[in-house]
Amino acid sequence: MCVVRLLAVISSSLLFASLSHAALLTEVSDIPSNIKFDFVIVGGGNAGNVVANRLSENDQVNVLVLEAGPSNEGVIASEVPFLAPELTQPSPFDWNYTTIPQPGLGDWLVYTRGSSEDFDRCANVTRDQGWSWSNILPYFKKSEKWTVPADNHNTTGQFNPAVHGFRGEVAVSLAGFPSPIDQRVLEATSQVGHDFEFNVDFNSGKPLGLGWAQTTIKDGVRSSSATAYLAQQFMRRKNLYVVVNAQVSRVLQTSYGKHSAFRGVEFRKSCGGPLTTVTATKEVILSAGTVGTPHILLNSGIGDSKSLKALGIKPLVDLPDVGQNLADHPVVGNLWLANSTNTFETLRRSESLEDDALAQWQTNKTGPYVDTILDHIGFVRLNETLVVKQDPAAGPNSPHYEVIVSNGIPPGPSPATGNFLAVTTIVVSPSSRGSISLKSNNPFDAPVIDPGLLKTDFDKLVMREAIKGASRFVQAPAWSGYLVGPAGAFADAVDDASIDSYVANNAGTLFHPVGTSSMTPKGTSNGVTDPDLLVKKVTGLRVVDVSVLVCSSD
Repeated sequence: MCVVRLLAVISSSLLFASLSHAALLTEVSDIPSNIKFDFVIVGGGNAGNVVANRLSENDQVNVLVLEAGPSNEGVIASEVPFLAPELTQPSPFDWNYTTIPQPGLGDWLVYTRGSSEDFDRCANVTRDQGWSWSNILPYFKKSEKWTVPADNHNTTGQFNPAVHGFRGEVAVSLAGFPSPIDQRVLEATSQVGHDFEFNVDFNSGKPLGLGWAQTTIKDGVRSSSATAYLAQQFMRRKNLYVVVNAQVSRVLQTSYGKHSAFRGVEFRKSCGGPLTTVTATKEVILSAGTVGTPHILLNSGIGDSKSLKALGIKPLVDLPDVGQNLADHPVVGNLWLANSTNTFETLRRSESLEDDALAQWQTNKTGPYVDTILDHIGFVRLNETLVVKQDPAAGPNSPHYEVIVSNGIPPGPSPATGNFLAVTTIVVSPSSRGSISLKSNNPFDAPVIDPGLLKTDFDKLVMREAIKGASRFVQAPAWSGYLVGPAGAFADAVDDASIDSYVANNAGTLFHPVGTSSMTPKGTSNGVTDPDLLVKKVTGLRVVDVSVLVCSSD
């Protein structure tokens, strides 16, 4: 399962921090000119905020974070778990990028680590055992603060405490408001068994089966890298400066030689304005995500020399893999008409019910808004007879697809009538690859994004089998009398050909891209970063985000 759910890299460039402290700056011009910054971090997202926190623990080190997005001041969707998907729809809080047309096609706060085999493969590919499951697990635990759910229900048998941490910064919890389909889902796991056998904790390193979703929520409020790692007690540090509304265009070469240094950063106010530069005395750390990081590298002259020359950009460092090897998760939402009025649709169609739910959340952090839009997740491998020789999954305990069970249509507008059960299917070990490239030599032009969704026959097979698997799951006796039948275009997906057509017209992305700054063993010519995340062939420049993650042993 490419370790792509670790961090949400595209979901939002919103910075979750309070405006009350002077170290959070809203104007580029507010950056103090009399301070030398040891580290400049590009991107105040999941990875960047953690790095900023850890580096600024040393009060002798000055840290500057440049974040293109705004603060979350007054943005209710950044706090209410149920409303979080609104941040990933076209909004002022994401990049609103579009992809190129996909030939295979017409943040839900979930906390998933991947399989132990994912990390062991990463360690083998990079020849660095620091990336192995046994070495990574302690850091998962260190970062995590397991939290009782909002309704304080007994969670015995719903997770395995032995594989979780209780003293970290990022809160993780179980559903805090009961869903009317919970019992049916659990009964179906025992009735269907096999692929959907109950798994008490898919974050144990062995994710196969179906179990309770774990989400980054505490006391009914979203927990993010910023609320965790840039919380008030950390923002009080005198050596930590965070600038919002600061869009980076390039990293700049600051010394020359066999291994030139890139410790300069060029940026401007996000809505436009003059270019500003800042220089790090130690390192520039790119945490701009799977799209943003290669976009900055390419605009800086770091990438494939021939492609850069063709755009009129002076090549400075020839690294042809910059922007390549992108892997993402194709997703299809499959609907069944439900014999119920107690689903998301009823809530979303009534302004008064939505107002009541929000008022309840604001008053005492209870009710339907304390949860995200799902309670159960499953991970499944294909029948081994269908698996290709070069299996993109990391091993026999790693899944090919994921199913998410929701009490209604997840994000987006609901039909005018009807209530639904949604079983979302996702290819989590894709063999297809896409890329990030440049449209022009203007660093503020949006990049060309090709997620490469469902390019290969194998990925199409996996999605087809995932939809068949979802159909088997809802045929369990537990759903008898509750489900009427498949709804919408899904009702016409009755055989392989019609399923493929349905997928081509309805698939999208789950916003989990990785791989565009891929790690390879130290000393090798391919790849973009070494296993210590330093960019190859240069000094003073490091990448810390999921663009470095390796999804295959190719």
